[in-house]
Amino acid sequence: MADLSSIIKAYDVRGVVPDEWDEDVARAIGAAFAEFVHAESGATQIVTAHDMRESSVPLSRAFAEGVISRGLDVVEAGLGSTDMLYFAAGSLDIPGAMFTASHNPAKYNGIKMCRAGAAPIGQDSGLAEIRAMAERNAYDRDPGRVGAVSQRDIIHEYAAHLRELVDLSGGRPLKVVVDAGNGMGGHTVPVVLADLPLEIVPLYFELDGSFPNHEANPLDPANLVDLQAAVREHGADIGLAFDGDADRVFVVDERGEPVSPSAVTALVAVRELAKGRGTTIIHNLITSKAVPEIVREHGGEPVRTRVGHSFIKAEMARTDAVFGGEHSAHYYFRDFWRADTGMLAAMHVLAALGEQSGTLSELTAAYSRYAASGEINSTVDDAAARMAEVRAAFADRPEARIDELDGLTVELTDGAWFNLRASNTEPLLRLNVEAPDEARMTELRDQVLGMVRA
Repeated sequence: MADLSSIIKAYDVRGVVPDEWDEDVARAIGAAFAEFVHAESGATQIVTAHDMRESSVPLSRAFAEGVISRGLDVVEAGLGSTDMLYFAAGSLDIPGAMFTASHNPAKYNGIKMCRAGAAPIGQDSGLAEIRAMAERNAYDRDPGRVGAVSQRDIIHEYAAHLRELVDLSGGRPLKVVVDAGNGMGGHTVPVVLADLPLEIVPLYFELDGSFPNHEANPLDPANLVDLQAAVREHGADIGLAFDGDADRVFVVDERGEPVSPSAVTALVAVRELAKGRGTTIIHNLITSKAVPEIVREHGGEPVRTRVGHSFIKAEMARTDAVFGGEHSAHYYFRDFWRADTGMLAAMHVLAALGEQSGTLSELTAAYSRYAASGEINSTVDDAAARMAEVRAAFADRPEARIDELDGLTVELTDGAWFNLRASNTEPLLRLNVEAPDEARMTELRDQVLGMVRA
């Protein structure tokens, strides 16, 4: 086959259909995935699920044809969120493949693959080998049989598992606006949150991979506008926005104001620590300083990682952490096979809100201690050169401490800090700034941006 490097990324398969990949490519990747997991673990079956995009069913079926051609069976879980697929791979203890392009526009699709138990597969942990086999698309091993395909409705088992982990039945009644963005939250929310003391006000629950209302990417503030307005209009207690494959959740308070994912990370971390079944909490290096502070205050041990789910999951496995959070609103739970699930994080926030009488803004104020810029992207000609210039500008300052775990992190003695990282896939530099107050954050943000964009 042709070179697949343009669509097989650091963590998954992602590209425009049919321009960059199609059913033939899906079939080859399916065969390669089957061969890889069989050789590695002796796997005899895999599970698949897919989102609502028009291309998802044909691609997932072609992938299944590739799998069965290598003698493995396929369990089709059908329509589902990415975390539902992780549940299937975890509970059935078999490898899995989810067909989704997450928050990307309609013309894209992709595959997120995992080992049995929802263990990750990334570029450095199997994806490069799968790509090489798919490109070669020829095998010496005789599988001796053609596998079989069966269907299994998994969504109710998934919902039951989540409800065992977080009991929402005893909380006070809450009015909850949920913006599914025409993505998979519209499929899973009605099942997971049914028959609870929650009045759900649905926005864009109709499954539509053309995303007619707005992009299913709540990281962009423009895509939260409808949710914010609906929360105010309905006098709701909370608003939730899911991305296209519903593995991420963003939270809006009763005023319509976004709640920082770092605040959500701290809130959920405190709840997980209170169970007394572990002390380690993982956070990536662009989460607020408040997260490790709060974790320590509640008897936990914070562990800092690079940005990216493969790093979070690897550290969770190494440290047996109970929970991990990223500032991009990915939340990882040991009780959920260390996989990320927006739904479970949302349920924790709902439970915390329902267990007390105050508003969400009052509840989360304790977890929001600093002023943050959010992630700011700058298109540059030479990311490495610009990063070097910024590093040089701070290197000799006695009040600055430089850390290069992931890009460039500069911590200043007045409590302000910034991280500057290059994108893996685009000519971008990503800047995050935090400081004790808004004025200092703005000053530092503008100083660094001035160097980046000079």
